[in-house]
Amino acid sequence: MSSNRFNAFQDYGIGIGLRIPHYRHIFSEKPLVDWFEIISENFMIDGGRPLAVLDQILERYSVVQHGVSMYFGSATGPDPEHLRRLKHLTRRTRTPWVSDHLCWGSVDGTYTHDLLPLPYTWEAVELTAERIRTVQDYLEIPVAVENVSSYAAFTCSQMTEWEFLTEVVERADCGILLDVNNIYVSSVNHEFEAMDFVNAVPAERVAQIHIAGHSRYEKYILDTHDHPVIDQVPSR
Repeated sequence: MSSNRFNAFQDYGIGIGLRIPHYRHIFSEKPLVDWFEIISENFMIDGGRPLAVLDQILERYSVVQHGVSMYFGSATGPDPEHLRRLKHLTRRTRTPWVSDHLCWGSVDGTYTHDLLPLPYTWEAVELTAERIRTVQDYLEIPVAVENVSSYAAFTCSQMTEWEFLTEVVERADCGILLDVNNIYVSSVNHEFEAMDFVNAVPAERVAQIHIAGHSRYEKYILDTHDHPVIDQVPSR
């Protein structure tokens, strides 16, 4: 992946997700890792142990923030208080960009805490791109949107998922967090060629790539992050 303005024109190397079971090992062994990805919402607080741990991490490692509740595609816009806390955290971590998912997940202030797929329509393109532009302007750092794994589709869709992703990021002028495991999961569930998705993505906008494991069931596969990465995923 070439460096671009969405990853601050730097090769950040390979990072891993920071989780609570890692803490003791990190502080005792000081592993050689280029950076840690944190879930932003876990640290958008005023104090306590999470921030104390984060500050210890920041003393030695770089951090990249990844969100799970921005819901760019929801009908209502982002919560102002959420954005305020998010911006405060970005200044604390000096994250080079912030990522979140290209999905919806809230209705009238009620949050599903799930990453629900969008209908791939022109109306959704315009709404989602506008939301991303607003957030990116407010945060004053690049935003990258992640393709989600999906298990259902809308009959009203007017384009493929990769066409939708491309239209959104071009109109929003934002980056992409390309999750190749999610591409593989969705390709199996919806019976399309994973490489059609990969080849269509505007590579110059890819700020970061995710890989992970998943669980396979009789009729579908599920993005669970609890199994080793299979060979087909990184090869995508």
